[in-house]
Amino acid sequence: MGVLEQTKSRKIFLGADHDPLVRIIVINVLITTILFFIRGVYQISRINIADYQANVVDWLILPAAFNKTIGKPWTLITYMFTHADIWKLIANMLWLWAFGFIMQSMYGGRKLVPLYIYGGIAGSLFFVVTNLLLNGGSGNIPMYGANASVMAIATCITIAVPGYRIFPMLNGGIPLWVLMLIYAVINLTGLGNNDTALYAAQVGGAGMGFLYITLLNRGRDIGGWMNNAYDWFFNLFNPDNQPPKSKVKENIFYDTQGKQPFKKKPNLNQQRIDEILDKINQAGFNSLSSEEKELLRRAGEEDI
Repeated sequence: MGVLEQTKSRKIFLGADHDPLVRIIVINVLITTILFFIRGVYQISRINIADYQANVVDWLILPAAFNKTIGKPWTLITYMFTHADIWKLIANMLWLWAFGFIMQSMYGGRKLVPLYIYGGIAGSLFFVVTNLLLNGGSGNIPMYGANASVMAIATCITIAVPGYRIFPMLNGGIPLWVLMLIYAVINLTGLGNNDTALYAAQVGGAGMGFLYITLLNRGRDIGGWMNNAYDWFFNLFNPDNQPPKSKVKENIFYDTQGKQPFKKKPNLNQQRIDEILDKINQAGFNSLSSEEKELLRRAGEEDI
């Protein structure tokens, strides 16, 4: 295996270097782990498990009753990171990894996080409004989990690249739209309790995914402000942070072979390849210039 393949595996597949997809998964797993730890404490202490639900879980999941939602507005966001069922957590994180990896590869991690949050918010709003219209704001089944957010990411990337193929070793690969269809069926049938508001939340997530990619294709990044706010906030706590330095002029050499003796070519070295892979990790493969794509092609041929 060449250095290029090793670097790709380290930085892209394993989610190194501040990978947003890995961060989302870690947050979901961490919150669920804390909840199960607290539940264990309640059980060991022989405290009524209903108290655990009321004193802990209900402060994070989205209530079905409208008056409770008004009293806990933060649950419109916290619910999308909260899983009260370990199997639901595992399923959601696997689907998130499958679609999120493709999304991050094509458009970069800075598009993934805003879409996850927007999809979750759209799902929560559809859930609340549906409960208001059908149940007068007095539903009984709360909502929790990353389903709406994952649905938004899955819808977005499927619309963007429906012909993208996974598992290419299987007779040329499986089109992404087939994976999306399988996910939609499993996700909707997995809700299992025939609550219309929960189904409406999935529609809201899918709608947000459609809206996000539509605006992105028109040059409007509605998630840019989130990334800017994130950068600004964390830079406040980093006094050593310096403004980005201007890029060092690339080393070049002159290829005197062939019909164009004075054609300039960027110098091919491991540092340059690392910079290109970092750029893919942040902004996606589509952000590369033709020159950078050519460098990756040459690196693969020369097994750097």
